[in-house]
Amino acid sequence: MAPPPDIKQALLPGTTHDRVTGGGSVPTARRYSLGINQPEAASSAAPAAGGGGAVLGAKAELRDALTAFQQTFVMVDATKPDYPVMFASEGFYQMTGYTALETIGKNCRFLQGPDTDKAEVAKLKAAIVAGESWCGRLLNYKKDGSQFWNLLTVSPVKDDSGKVVKFIGMQVEVTKYTEGAKDKETRPNALPVSLIKYDARQREEAESSVSELLSEVTNKQHPLLEQIEGSGGGAGGGMEKLMQLPKVEEGGAKKKSEGGEAEEEEEGDDRKGRKGLDLATTLERIQKNFVITDPRLPDNPIIFASDDFLELTEYSREEIIGRNCRFLQGPDTNPKTVQKIREAIDKQEDITVQLLNYTKSGKQFWNLFHLQAVKDTKGVLQYFIGVQLDASQYLDASIQGLEDRFAMEGEKLIVEAANNVEGAVRDLADPGASPQDLWNIHSLPAQRKPHKSEHPAWEAIENLLAKDGKLGLKHFKPIKPLGAGDTGSVHLVELRDTKCLFAMKAMDKEVMINRNKVHRACTERDILGRIDHPFLPTLFASFQTATHVCLITEFCTGGELYGVLEKQKGKRFPEDVAKFYGAEVLLALEYLHCQGVVYRDLKPENVLLAESGHAMLSDFDLSFLASSTPRLVMPPVQAMMDAIKKKKKKSKKSKKGVAAASSSSGAEKDGVVFPMPMLVAEPEATSNSFVGTEEYIAPEIINGTGHSSPVDWWAFGIFMYEMMFGKTPFRGRNRQKTFTNVLMKELVFPDAVPVSEEAKSLIRGLLERDPEQRLGGKKGAAEIRAHPFFRSIDWALIRHQKPPTLSVPVKHISAEADSVRESMAEEEMDWDESEARPSTSLDYGY
Repeated sequence: MAPPPDIKQALLPGTTHDRVTGGGSVPTARRYSLGINQPEAASSAAPAAGGGGAVLGAKAELRDALTAFQQTFVMVDATKPDYPVMFASEGFYQMTGYTALETIGKNCRFLQGPDTDKAEVAKLKAAIVAGESWCGRLLNYKKDGSQFWNLLTVSPVKDDSGKVVKFIGMQVEVTKYTEGAKDKETRPNALPVSLIKYDARQREEAESSVSELLSEVTNKQHPLLEQIEGSGGGAGGGMEKLMQLPKVEEGGAKKKSEGGEAEEEEEGDDRKGRKGLDLATTLERIQKNFVITDPRLPDNPIIFASDDFLELTEYSREEIIGRNCRFLQGPDTNPKTVQKIREAIDKQEDITVQLLNYTKSGKQFWNLFHLQAVKDTKGVLQYFIGVQLDASQYLDASIQGLEDRFAMEGEKLIVEAANNVEGAVRDLADPGASPQDLWNIHSLPAQRKPHKSEHPAWEAIENLLAKDGKLGLKHFKPIKPLGAGDTGSVHLVELRDTKCLFAMKAMDKEVMINRNKVHRACTERDILGRIDHPFLPTLFASFQTATHVCLITEFCTGGELYGVLEKQKGKRFPEDVAKFYGAEVLLALEYLHCQGVVYRDLKPENVLLAESGHAMLSDFDLSFLASSTPRLVMPPVQAMMDAIKKKKKKSKKSKKGVAAASSSSGAEKDGVVFPMPMLVAEPEATSNSFVGTEEYIAPEIINGTGHSSPVDWWAFGIFMYEMMFGKTPFRGRNRQKTFTNVLMKELVFPDAVPVSEEAKSLIRGLLERDPEQRLGGKKGAAEIRAHPFFRSIDWALIRHQKPPTLSVPVKHISAEADSVRESMAEEEMDWDESEARPSTSLDYGY
């Protein structure tokens, strides 16, 4: 068969994934990049009418949820000795090869074998005995004796008295995508050989998924469960046992909205635990066949392999990481071509060749291969990128190669892919760097900047620096924890003997490495070192210890805006309050964009309130930094002409002058608004990382089409909606449903909440799914500031205005140590051991 004429379209995908279905083996970020598990129509999100429709809708929701989990989980009885299995999903039987008769009533240890890590099993047992959750990767065995890597997440189910009565154990086979035993291999500098730590990615997803599963199956009043009760066990066996789950506190599939209408439970207002997601870097989302090798290590081993490469070659990631690429060669591979590649490596040069390669099963494929050297800013070789393109269908047997037109078009594609990979890998921390160099930016001194230059803390810090040379943990007295996350914590601290209070963010280095967040921590420090704005935090110092990196910023006594919002009636602000805080956040985002920063994690939890009551945007660990070139956009000539004509008409009617005033869209004189030039300064680079907070993530992040600053305007629209309506517009029952809603669900404004048409117009403009058409998408914050909703805002003086009065006032955080625990201030603590421990007292909303 002759090859299709449009080779570019045919060769564009690295590997097709038409038959890949959802599940834990393919990370969530990748599933959405590939368009997997998308609903057939947007209307599927709408609940069916009538009782039967409600049950059908519940069936669909539960089925969707179980599909996301590959239907692979078991439920064990914690009230009986040996924790026997009382239910196993159909996916469990398919994955392991065992039947219901061989599973129900038995302990799950039958999956273990001679090479199962006993230490990991001991950790699992200890967690179960303690009634706690556990997540880990075990080497398990199927019925036929074959090994597989099982990502197991165990979660307890408690009755109304708090007693653990069951455990849910969700399994995901990650054999193809995990680095397996290679996760323990390290470089001479003690950093991992693998560029990406996949276990952290997969565990985060698994823990989220099992929480969703618990939510689904523990709802006793779920219509589907009511229907199934007493209807027989079915092929899976044990389904009736689900009926014995304890009643949840706030059951019911539907609840009443303020307007009296029933609304879906998925749109509830339980917003706890909305942490920022970091599901994939740009590198991981590039859908091409490629590997990255490190020539600084012996034998130039592979340190990264794309999912497409795994699909093409049939190898698992564990079989590839740490090996040289020669395993793709076979008996008929041309040794002369291989020699050309070796010479290019020795000379640190780029090369494109054609050669015959072999998959794991021995199948031959004609590989259009491009090798590209990556060097650092000093010209020192860091990596080689190898991009493969399976061009077997275009092979001309008569010349043992590709025709020139196919070869040239294919080479363009793989060189372009290599350039994209190079850009993405440069965003990551260099694993070949020394541990000292890796965190070096945190040892740089913070610089005094104009807007907080008179703050008394600067003088105290500079006096201490003059005395001791540098700042460290010993100079700060811990008062109490303000909050804790998955990579560290925030403490209220005092610069000893000065009464100067700060918030100290301490991040665990090892955790940052394991969670692929080194580059994010360094970017956050870089951004904090650049910014100087009334509504952004001031960095007073940063330093590192043997185990942690620390950021010292100003202490905001008002805590999170989220906590304040939660305490208001209906968990929402009146429109004037939302407008005030929205305007301040908008100014902060405008400044960040002018500095080249795309924020990417706007939500009420990340907006702090200073003692003055004004907003401060915090947390830059998901931001990315690019360049930005400010430009002045002049108003259209016609708009100016219209304003002049209008002024002439008015002047004929009245000779009286009116003092000049300003508005959000222009200067007003004699009752006529003249359009003003717009200062536009938006970041110029794009990213394709899958980051953000679930309910705030923009469609282009989910789609994997690349994104830039317009994602912040989408999040700003969600932020304004939540402040005014007490909930976000696209929240679903689980993560997958939320992402589907973001892509497809119609924007709806609750009738029960009185909101102006200007506010709705603003939100509609911001929540435009096409970033090119989104409000702010072309002209940035200036375009949003000009919207009629913000007409009453005095942008120049808002920082000096008194914040609006709240029905429930802000409760400021005391600078006193906790009364519910032994004062940290009285302890002689080893900070290296305790600086990142989670709060054991109150949650102050940091």
